[in-house]
Amino acid sequence: MTEQTAAVLFDLDGTLIDTAPDFHWVINQLLSEEGLPPVEYAFLRRYVSQGARAMVEAAFNYREDEEEFTRLHQRMLEIYLGHLDVDSKLFPGLEQCLQWLQTAGIPWGIVTNKPELYTLPVMQGLGLKQQAACIICPDHVSQRKPHPEALYLACEQIGCSAEKSIYVGDHIRDIEAGNRAGMTTVAATYGYLNEGEDPASWQADHYISCATELTPLLQSLYKA
Repeated sequence: MTEQTAAVLFDLDGTLIDTAPDFHWVINQLLSEEGLPPVEYAFLRRYVSQGARAMVEAAFNYREDEEEFTRLHQRMLEIYLGHLDVDSKLFPGLEQCLQWLQTAGIPWGIVTNKPELYTLPVMQGLGLKQQAACIICPDHVSQRKPHPEALYLACEQIGCSAEKSIYVGDHIRDIEAGNRAGMTTVAATYGYLNEGEDPASWQADHYISCATELTPLLQSLYKA
């Protein structure tokens, strides 16, 4: 490895993989079961990076402390388990990015707040599980992002230093975690941003507005 970097780590939903189409289907299936009209894709997409609870809360306009919320949340996860990688796919340009990393001999991995029960089948279904040098989920740590514990664990498993690694994410918690770990951070603003959110306030080291911008950025940071 060069002095520039030792590994590239990705958040999953909204950064490496576009999972919003499957979540949109799942939420609308749940709404249909409840006799309610569907929500628009653009509406739901904003909540995907915040997780299942946020999507249920937004679609049904329930707070987490309301009685019906727990039932709906559990049912949503049941539906999702059977619809994990039907329409989910790598963002355009990232297949080529992963190929370049492999050719360059740079290991890459996943650090996500998505539980292992859902993460591993999605990675397997897209043929990515065996390629990843590590897959770190909240099941493997005591504290979720924005705490840097998961990033430190990823570096430990890969055998690299955090200071020489890069973390790419589409949420402020990703950038905060990466910054706290001493990593170079890349904000993926093509991801699932909340309405009115200003990624410029995240204090990332680099910003990309399209996934195709990542490979040239990494090439500039990793110079053989």
